[in-house]
Amino acid sequence: MPLQFKRSWTNEELDSLRDTAARFIDAEMAPQDEDARRRGHVGHPIWRRAGELGLLCTDIPEAYGGAGGDFRHEAVIHEEMARRGLTGMSNSVHSIVAHYVLNHGTEAQKQRYLPAMARGELVGAIAMTEPGAGSDLQGIRTRAVRDGDAYVIDGSKTFITNGYLAGVILVVCKTDPAQGARGTSILIVETEGCEGFKVGRVLDKMGMKAQDTSELFFDGVRVPQDRLLGGQEGQGFFQLMSDLPYERLIIGLSALACMEGAYEATLAYVRERKAFGKPIADMQNTRFKLAEVATQIMVGRAFIDRCVEQLVAGTLDTATASMAKLWGSEAQGRVLDELVQLHGGYGFMNEYMVTRMYADARVQRIYGGTSEIMKEVIARAL
Repeated sequence: MPLQFKRSWTNEELDSLRDTAARFIDAEMAPQDEDARRRGHVGHPIWRRAGELGLLCTDIPEAYGGAGGDFRHEAVIHEEMARRGLTGMSNSVHSIVAHYVLNHGTEAQKQRYLPAMARGELVGAIAMTEPGAGSDLQGIRTRAVRDGDAYVIDGSKTFITNGYLAGVILVVCKTDPAQGARGTSILIVETEGCEGFKVGRVLDKMGMKAQDTSELFFDGVRVPQDRLLGGQEGQGFFQLMSDLPYERLIIGLSALACMEGAYEATLAYVRERKAFGKPIADMQNTRFKLAEVATQIMVGRAFIDRCVEQLVAGTLDTATASMAKLWGSEAQGRVLDELVQLHGGYGFMNEYMVTRMYADARVQRIYGGTSEIMKEVIARAL
């Protein structure tokens, strides 16, 4: 029997949500994944369907159209997608955008965007990275200049998850370049009919082929002044930093769930695949490799579960969340490399889930803050 990777934070309500999410993913997402990978995005209908089932913005208050849950509800959905190697619908970024609006937006902004995001009518994206500014957010060059009762945005962004399908984008820009980080603000751009806004290429990536990752261009884009997130200039850097534990724990949690799914798929494979007249599961090397993988997952489960509990309690600090992201993404790379090896030549074939997971996993050590940045954040807290 496969190992049972039990979570310390679950309950009957969450188990019911997990069943609903699993049925939706298996019946409606998974059959479309190959086509989505071919075209580079999942399309809007699957987002709206997820909204109909109450699987979006599950930790947003009911007053704003969400399900009124907490991070555990989001974790259930992230895990079930990750366990199946389905990365096309980036609900994680969508949830992060919703939390920026919830935690920092004005009341009018919350009422305008959160219900539509919960219904899947608006897909959320956040535009931080630029061709010349990745981890160094202070190097952002996109400008937003006040012009009467509006802001005019000029600049470009790249590597933007959900960029092609996004209906609402949080654009990180400089409203006062002379102030450095203090001159950074976040403006809300609604993409439909937005003059001067253009989606560039859906980027051709190593992995995550079904996820729309795009270039975005802003050429004199005018947005009303009430689209300034929170209503006060110069708060962008603070807003970005305050939500990092949430974002980084999602990455660590998804990494662990991906390892669990890949482990179980590999266990089934080695029990069926034969070499030299017997299942390769009977070979000592195979058993030892699987024992190592199972141990890493079990140890990781204890740590990640504790982080989930801390986030729900409001006590998860940035350094610990960075540890979760660092450990999760690095362990994911090591584990999937071992599991691909156990598949032999088939481990190089995209028809196998573990192969797609292997390619998808590489970016985990880059986005949300590189492993090197995570080490620096952790080191500063020592």
